[in-house]
Amino acid sequence: MSSIYKNPVVLPEHTEAKLDGDVIVVKGPKGELRMEKRPDVSVVLDGNNLVVTPASDKTHKAFLGLTRSLIVNMVGGVNAGFLKKLELEGVGYKVALAGNKLVMQLGFSHPVEFEPPQGVTLGVEKNVISISGIDKYLVGQTAANIRKLKKPEPYKGKGIRYQGEVVRRKEGKKAGTV
Repeated sequence: MSSIYKNPVVLPEHTEAKLDGDVIVVKGPKGELRMEKRPDVSVVLDGNNLVVTPASDKTHKAFLGLTRSLIVNMVGGVNAGFLKKLELEGVGYKVALAGNKLVMQLGFSHPVEFEPPQGVTLGVEKNVISISGIDKYLVGQTAANIRKLKKPEPYKGKGIRYQGEVVRRKEGKKAGTV
């Protein structure tokens, strides 16, 4: 069983953490993130480190590792941020940024508009969509929601895919020889 929770989370320069009851607040150069911790997990601020410990003997170790990982993601987000890139593949598939919304031509009879949640910024270069923000969960969920609009299909590979994603291609129907 993993004991990753025993490693303290080291706060880099220009990053500060505050424990406000059951809420952990991490501030950095890019912004501020808040997370409510579980009652059976204890988080202690020890100088420049955040230490996760069990609050009781019956605590599940998985929640300890999860809490530590979420804190590491918060610290990474307020310092460097997170970025996901999506590619549009297919003839006639286009994307443009209109104000804060994405306007996409995905082979439907109408354009598809997508408005990102607060805290996520979108960018477009040719047929590549860049999704960035400080909350790792929100960036990943936004990328998944955009990809869900037109998943890559296995025959021609058309659709929205993550940059670098490999789509397994199927062989189409073959012409029968008589």
